[in-house]
Amino acid sequence: MKKQAVVIYEKDNVATCVDHIPAGTTISFFRGGQEETLTVHQDIPLGHKVAIRPIAKRGDIVKYAESIGLATVDIQPGQHVHVHNMESQRGRGDLDSLKEDTV
Repeated sequence: MKKQAVVIYEKDNVATCVDHIPAGTTISFFRGGQEETLTVHQDIPLGHKVAIRPIAKRGDIVKYAESIGLATVDIQPGQHVHVHNMESQRGRGDLDSLKEDTV
């Protein structure tokens, strides 16, 4: 099967799509040397991320084995991950509002 998304590290919870992926498409990617498949629930533009594991609200979005942001809502495998459902943790001074919700 043709690889349609890239996962760099096994602990990543998102994959980067290497083509435009229409909703309903089952994609293939490798994680930890194992091929996996997943059906996407929304259109995923080229270069955008798709969740490959459940991500809880305020949970880390993990790419390159590093947190690249926090989920602003619960995100299910197959959902598009982008600015509409994540908040960057890099270069921001206003992220305390997301963390305060957990108190």
